[in-house]
Amino acid sequence: MQPFTVLTAVAAPLPLPNVDTDMIFPAHHGKTVARKGLGRCLFSRERFHPDGSENPDFVLNQPAYRDAGILVTGENFGCGSSREHAPWALLDFGIRCLIAPSFADIFFANCFKNGMLPVVLARADVDHLAALVTARPGLRLTVDLIGQTVFAPDGWTRRFAVDPDRREALLKGRDEIGATLERLAAIEAYERRRGTERPWL
Repeated sequence: MQPFTVLTAVAAPLPLPNVDTDMIFPAHHGKTVARKGLGRCLFSRERFHPDGSENPDFVLNQPAYRDAGILVTGENFGCGSSREHAPWALLDFGIRCLIAPSFADIFFANCFKNGMLPVVLARADVDHLAALVTARPGLRLTVDLIGQTVFAPDGWTRRFAVDPDRREALLKGRDEIGATLERLAAIEAYERRRGTERPWL
């Protein structure tokens, strides 16, 4: 998993509430467990017309936002089913940070497990950022996980809270398997001790 320390990237506005995982990654695309290439399916019903041509009105198809690494969106982002393909598709597209007033619980956890940072800010702050990046297409925000701060070029800043264990895992680029391997010596010592103390197991 790629570490997340400080990200400076174009921010795209998607100021919609209750964006569910089927909108993020429609179910009919979910026929693979491979993570690569899923970015082409991200928001596919919004990004493409039925004939496969691009919808120029959708924000991520607009030239200024095509390379967005941050998405500023509405409350309860990631609701609906628990499919992990949704964060996989966002990450494969290039989105590494989401900023919203709230997230659905399972989606929120899946973001951290896959190296993405979901930032929760007050609704007024998210509205401000959405208006800012809409008025100035291509604007780059900075999200500093080390200092737990979001910065806009005009000097606007906000601190955000993040669980310490999740923060450390992102900073180190350590997934759950990596966390287990860090404790490998203790696990092996336990297995040896158990074999001696309970040889019948």
